[in-house]
Amino acid sequence: MKFLITGSAGLVGSQVVQDLAKSEHQVYSCYGQSKPSKGTPVQLDLVNNDNIIQVVDNIKPDVIIHLAAMTNVDLCEKEKELALKINAKATQTLAKQAARHDSFFVYVSTDYVFDGKKGMKKESDMPNPVDYYGYSKYHGELAVQDMTSSWCIARTSTPFGMHPTKKSFPLFVAENLTAKKEITIITDQYTSPTYVPNLSQMLIEISTRKILGVIHLAGATRISRFDMATLVAQKLDLEKNLLKPASINDMNWIAKRPKDSSLDVSKATQILKVKPLSVEEGIDHFICEIKTGSN
Repeated sequence: MKFLITGSAGLVGSQVVQDLAKSEHQVYSCYGQSKPSKGTPVQLDLVNNDNIIQVVDNIKPDVIIHLAAMTNVDLCEKEKELALKINAKATQTLAKQAARHDSFFVYVSTDYVFDGKKGMKKESDMPNPVDYYGYSKYHGELAVQDMTSSWCIARTSTPFGMHPTKKSFPLFVAENLTAKKEITIITDQYTSPTYVPNLSQMLIEISTRKILGVIHLAGATRISRFDMATLVAQKLDLEKNLLKPASINDMNWIAKRPKDSSLDVSKATQILKVKPLSVEEGIDHFICEIKTGSN
């Protein structure tokens, strides 16, 4: 199969490209600035509709996995027009092109489409974003459903893994505690942290099996940031007392965040061969990666 992956230099995209490159599949790794080392690199400008159309026309992929996004939550709040252009309008153009070429379209979305008033959201629950990042990603979801009939919307939550330039939350915790530095961690924000290699394998299974509809591809554990940091400290035998508790209300963020954006992954657990990992399993794998220095 011929895959086109957007956001190929990112935390999740680089893992998907790496995993696909090991298989018999043909992989086109689209990027904005940082050229990916795996797959056939293709530059893609998400704010240039003509460029998006040209790239898809040239490649004619069997599958598009759309991972590229503007993900800085506060920046999305400040640059609303740009956020909508990248997260919704570019998605609309890609989905329209996917329909033209009969490509299966996988749109990777976020737990931030929900308001966070009640966690463990199912695929059937109605999105109600509280920040512009979530709003723009939800409008991307709507565009996908409008533009093509062969689609999967895969929502994930707090991805973590190894990357040359992007530092995941557990690594941030490990590095600071190793250096004996105090860090402030929120106790009352809950997510479903997702180990990136696990997410990559689930996305590839979704794509090759062409599973239609909305699915939550996230970790199997609802956990607070503070409890996750504590787990990392325990696993690495580091000083937990350096973790200083704080409330989400204490943070001087520009954008509001959902308090509990944890996702129910029972659908993925039921229908996929690759099962969502618990946060403990994910952190165990991640610590092995840290210790071996693998990527």
